[in-house]
Amino acid sequence: MNQDFPRLRSQCCLLFAALLCCFCSGKTQEPEQKNQKTRWKIGMSQCNLGEPWRVQMNQDIQKAAALHSKIEVFFKDAQNDSLRQRAQVEEFVNQGVDVLIVSPKEAVPLTPPIVEAHRKGIPVIVLDRKIASEEYRCFIGADNREIGRAAGLWVRTRLNGKGRVVELKGLMTSTPGQDRHLGFREAIDGSQIEVIFEADMKWLEPEARKEMESALARHKSIDLVYAHNDPAAHGAYLAAKAAGREKEIAFVGIDALPQEGQAYVNQGLLAASFEYPTGGAEAILMALDILTGKPVAKNIKLASRVFEGKTASAKPLPAGH
Repeated sequence: MNQDFPRLRSQCCLLFAALLCCFCSGKTQEPEQKNQKTRWKIGMSQCNLGEPWRVQMNQDIQKAAALHSKIEVFFKDAQNDSLRQRAQVEEFVNQGVDVLIVSPKEAVPLTPPIVEAHRKGIPVIVLDRKIASEEYRCFIGADNREIGRAAGLWVRTRLNGKGRVVELKGLMTSTPGQDRHLGFREAIDGSQIEVIFEADMKWLEPEARKEMESALARHKSIDLVYAHNDPAAHGAYLAAKAAGREKEIAFVGIDALPQEGQAYVNQGLLAASFEYPTGGAEAILMALDILTGKPVAKNIKLASRVFEGKTASAKPLPAGH
């Protein structure tokens, strides 16, 4: 009996040590599991990176996301191809991202994959351009029709209600192009302002410059160019300068990025640029709210301003008719 006691005591000590080891091992694994659960993946589908404004949007998203260690953003560039963007959205869905951010090239082609993602339980934030459905979690963007209307009111005042205008339109299968056109036409309706030339420049400066060359060839008198974005307004200015006619024409654009539209106004190339915020930082904030279970508004409207004058000073949008 006495001889077995040391052996029994040794066995009990070994058993206790083994249990203690298992207990400690279980405790050290728990935080790793929690960390895995709080690491979220966000997919960002950008329709193209050929426009400086869209490059800025991605940068705004990246900068905002860098402030939060719990999220990681994966970017895809559709290179201005709706079919490619549709496939990329579907790829994000198959990968099971926690939140999907989409800035669509066109409304109709991107509607089915976004609706499918929504129905599969993936929250979708639609950024800048709307789709042909309400099946998404949140839309973020400025009011393009309001901006187009404000631009029209500004032009109406600038020309004293009378003049010959060229309208260089954005991609007209996209909602911003449609709304910036409709708002502008509403504002000049009833005046003696005549749109003597209009063309779809697909948001691209080279296309705008080419279309402006056609306008200059056809019309000896042009008072103002209303372009749906600043690259188009700049392209039109370059075309007019090449023809020696830039001083007789005023140029108005939309976007007002500091390094682009605001700079052009400050240099005297554009008479005005209307701000169109990217919404990139706001998209990350909304994604975080969604992921942490906070309520999110269906539509978030971003504010706009107009930049004009030699110092490119910001002013509220013109109101009224």
